[in-house]
Amino acid sequence: MPKTAARLKAWLDAGYAGDMDYIGETRARRASPPALWPEVKSVVMLGMNYTPEGNPLATLAQKNRGNISVYARHRDYHDLIKGRLKQLGGWLAAQAPGSELKVFVDTAPVMEKPLAQAAGLGWQGKHTNLVSREAGSWFFLGALFTDLALEPDEAETDHCGQCRACLNACPTNAFPQPYLLDARRCISYLTIEHKGHIPSEFREAIGNRIYGCDDCLAACPWNKFAQASRDAKLQARADLVAPALADLLALDDTGFRALFSGSPVKRIGVARFLRNVLIAAGNSGDRSLLPLVEARLGDASPLIRAMAIWALGRLAPARLATLAPKLRPQEGDSAVEAEWDAAAAAC
Repeated sequence: MPKTAARLKAWLDAGYAGDMDYIGETRARRASPPALWPEVKSVVMLGMNYTPEGNPLATLAQKNRGNISVYARHRDYHDLIKGRLKQLGGWLAAQAPGSELKVFVDTAPVMEKPLAQAAGLGWQGKHTNLVSREAGSWFFLGALFTDLALEPDEAETDHCGQCRACLNACPTNAFPQPYLLDARRCISYLTIEHKGHIPSEFREAIGNRIYGCDDCLAACPWNKFAQASRDAKLQARADLVAPALADLLALDDTGFRALFSGSPVKRIGVARFLRNVLIAAGNSGDRSLLPLVEARLGDASPLIRAMAIWALGRLAPARLATLAPKLRPQEGDSAVEAEWDAAAAAC
């Protein structure tokens, strides 16, 4: 698979920027499927449509509610796709007894998007996600490695043309150029993968996005050809479409785990999640949230305390100024101290 290997290397060289060190650490295995499993001769790629009903960005206008990325509003796709791939693998093994295969759904350093393009499922758009002429931007990917030498499909070509809709839609200007994503500016990365404090320059732009961001996906004109998913397991849970920020701010670890049981949201943990929710609260303009925000000033997590300071400063700067003389001297975390100082300067 020399052409495929060349595509993988090109993506690794130019397809990302940011502090995702794990990509560099697994570069050799990502650049060539045989480096991951020497016996592989073919890769079968699976695409699963999860196109939502209606406008996926409608919740962004509801400032007192949280916006969760469409892919995380239902059952965790990892388990679902892995099950479907195993079914496909079982059928393939029955056709060729003695053959071996391996199934991957975000469980190994597999370059799903370049492989999917090589398999003809779509092309990597200017927002770096895969785009299909039939399914638009809304589909999951999974990979089945096999030691069978299968006849390859024709690779898909780029159909973005001069369009810049996805690039222009990004709230934080995370695309320094087409086909290149700077993860350090990406809301999906910041609210999901980033473990630390979210830089102040991005907080207002985050709005009420508490887990992920769909703006660049939703902007793609090819979505007009996509049909809403009819898979019952990929239908959005009503309680995850537009959850009230007030309810989320009241969650403890037990409540967080219960609410997001079976959801990919659960994996970021309650501290990172409440960090995101507090940013949304600060952007909401809803002063009814003040007691819930203020209660988080004494939280055990520095992530939560810091964003409670920021949110309270946005909603009620006078109240924050009143509390600062008592709480600022008690703080022992340098990042949280910096939030107090920034809030004081803003006042």
